[in-house]
Amino acid sequence: VGLLREHNEDSFALLHAHGLFVVADGRGRHRAGQVPPQLATSTATACLDSTMREDATWPFHYDPALSVDENRLVTSIKVANRSIYEEGARAADHRGMGTTFVGLLVPRQANRVFIGHVGDSRCYRVRDGEIALLTQDHSLVNEYIRTMPDLPAAQRDELPRNVITRALGMNDVVMVDLLADAAREGDVYVLCSDGLSGMITDAEILEIVSMHEDPEVACRALIAKANEHGGEDNITALVVRLVDADKDF
Repeated sequence: VGLLREHNEDSFALLHAHGLFVVADGRGRHRAGQVPPQLATSTATACLDSTMREDATWPFHYDPALSVDENRLVTSIKVANRSIYEEGARAADHRGMGTTFVGLLVPRQANRVFIGHVGDSRCYRVRDGEIALLTQDHSLVNEYIRTMPDLPAAQRDELPRNVITRALGMNDVVMVDLLADAAREGDVYVLCSDGLSGMITDAEILEIVSMHEDPEVACRALIAKANEHGGEDNITALVVRLVDADKDF
């Protein structure tokens, strides 16, 4: 929940059977704040599960340039977006609602993992004692940095940090950022809402994840550190450690 909010409007999902892990964070302080993140996770996981069948019907164009797993991930995010958008159009008190989305798909028999994301929830990878941010925030601050990399730090600090430029539910179609990452046994992926990444540094994430081999313990330590730094927002974190394919997640 953090230290300032009364309840957590983030949502997360772990679909162990298919190796899908998701974090979603409702945008702004909308009065239906809990609805889009929960709708995103439930709809996306249901869609990905349904596309595992050989006779599956694909609700969006199947991209032959992508693998089946990549198509599953992108399609599930697009279906979630359409569901949130339609719910916002149907109910007056849900109008304008939206959510960020970051999903990690870990196929058991593949040597790659896939990350799909929209918004400013993040995916990090920890490998060989180093941390790498694999996603790029779809935020006003990041757009300014990309277009004006020499923007003075003082002006950068004046930009509103809670404005995102892309989210599920904003339009009936959505552009999904997709990344394939070569997988190694022992890699650790951290998915989180900005309630975590906005309160602790990448170096602190690396230190905590490296210190705790148990993913659940690492999650609790990450959240405790974010609260220690003020806990200004809801905090959601998933830690996924890759192990041998013959072992359980």
